[in-house]
Amino acid sequence: MMQKNYLLNKDEIVALGASLREIEPKILKKCQQPGITRMWFQGEEPYLDVFFELKDDEILWFQFTLRGKSVSWDYQKGQLQTGTTNELNCNDVSFYAASKTIENDIQPNLDLITSVKMILQTRAEEAIFAKALKLFN
Repeated sequence: MMQKNYLLNKDEIVALGASLREIEPKILKKCQQPGITRMWFQGEEPYLDVFFELKDDEILWFQFTLRGKSVSWDYQKGQLQTGTTNELNCNDVSFYAASKTIENDIQPNLDLITSVKMILQTRAEEAIFAKALKLFN
């Protein structure tokens, strides 16, 4: 699949970062593994979500989705992965957030990774986003 150049302009980056709001933790499904906590930030755009799973304040898993694209990181793999979500498909199942699937890219989309990093940098003063930024080094 052809990868779209995913560079955003400065105003978009600032607006996307500023729009992220934490979802109340008690409405999130509890993890079955003890000691794992989850965090979810949602943006004003319909397909802007940031998810974290943490243990002892360390990120075990991270996922950032925007406009049908995804950047994720898992402690077992230790590297960033990009992909495409089914969120922009117009079938009945894709209207439910819990049904989102991601098809991983064969090669990481470096433009997308750069764009996501720049969005996270707008929130670098917050501990969770500062930790997430370390995953991009």
